[in-house]
Amino acid sequence: MKRSSSVIRRVVLAAASVALAAGCTAQAAGSGGGSGSPTSSGPAKSTAPTASPTEDGKPPSPSPSGSTAAPTDAPTQSPSGTPSPSGTPKAKALMDDGDETEQVRELQARLRQLGHFDRAPTGFYGTMTAASVKAFQKKQGLPRTGSVDATTWERLLGASRKPTADELKPSTTNKLDTPDARCMTGRVLCISKESRTLAWMIDGKVVSSMDVRFGSENTPTREGTFTVERKVRQDWSRLYHTPMPLSMYFSRGQAVHYSSDFAARGYNGASHGCVNVRDRAKLTALFDAVKVGDKVVVHW
Repeated sequence: MKRSSSVIRRVVLAAASVALAAGCTAQAAGSGGGSGSPTSSGPAKSTAPTASPTEDGKPPSPSPSGSTAAPTDAPTQSPSGTPSPSGTPKAKALMDDGDETEQVRELQARLRQLGHFDRAPTGFYGTMTAASVKAFQKKQGLPRTGSVDATTWERLLGASRKPTADELKPSTTNKLDTPDARCMTGRVLCISKESRTLAWMIDGKVVSSMDVRFGSENTPTREGTFTVERKVRQDWSRLYHTPMPLSMYFSRGQAVHYSSDFAARGYNGASHGCVNVRDRAKLTALFDAVKVGDKVVVHW
């Protein structure tokens, strides 16, 4: 009897142990990993969304607010397929972002005449051209689209003149600033550190111009009024061991001369105090025109 009782007790204890383990697992799953106690009212309620499925049997699309309503502020479409806030088609553009034509070059030259484009025409319609067009359109009371339609082009033609060849393809990338007063009489190499340009002037008129760069902070180009002391067509810097073709010396060792480094690197470099020119053809013509004794003005 004792042995039978012992066996029965072991069976009862084993069953109780299995039931207890099953209850722990259900609690962990039902509470989502929490520490709440199980209740006798049945399985834990699901926390999933209770939104009803759509008519096609698919679950509704989620949205941050829980609403499945579609937005109603989508832009209307113009007949051409281009979004238009007013629902009306946009005027056809004669010139727009990404265009690269001679007409764009003329556009830029005309905008430059009116002070809306502050650099040499490139023929490429980019963000700077678009901003210039917007400025012109604002002044004319036109919609500020940034692109050139027929109305904008007609207004611009009426407000400007036909560009000259030098205006369409100027010799300088940088815009010439107002000449220093010392440059307004005689034959002068008028050199501006502000605009980084050299203007060859005779009696106050610009004959030719070109981009220039100057010395670094450690080897600055001297400012003031000088004269051309000497000219050397093919020269060599014994101090810096570099070629100095078409040199026109104006202040001891400082000269206006051609720089192949300037032509290659632009303003990423600097001279050792000289005035570098990167347009060799322009400088060659200037070298032939300038005489020893002509004035040189270096100014801000």
